[in-house]
Amino acid sequence: MAVYVDKFKTPYRGMLMSHMLADTLEELHAMADRIGIKRKWFQNKSTPHYDICQSKRKLAIANGAVEIGIRETGQLIKKLRKQNEDNGLV
Repeated sequence: MAVYVDKFKTPYRGMLMSHMLADTLEELHAMADRIGIKRKWFQNKSTPHYDICQSKRKLAIANGAVEIGIRETGQLIKKLRKQNEDNGLV
């Protein structure tokens, strides 16, 4: 099991944002707590994740998050959506 940060960088309010995802919600929230991300920033409309600024992204990697590319991000999103469907969360 792991936490992942993608290489995607989209502008938002003067910052560049990436996505932080994980194999489980427990891992995702634990990493968010570890690097100082507020739980209110959690997003779960389609795929559970946090949008994180580059300084938090670096902290996540320093705390064990795995950097992934666009292809891996797409594969992970499909897997997480399937898990949500299988668990009746969608």
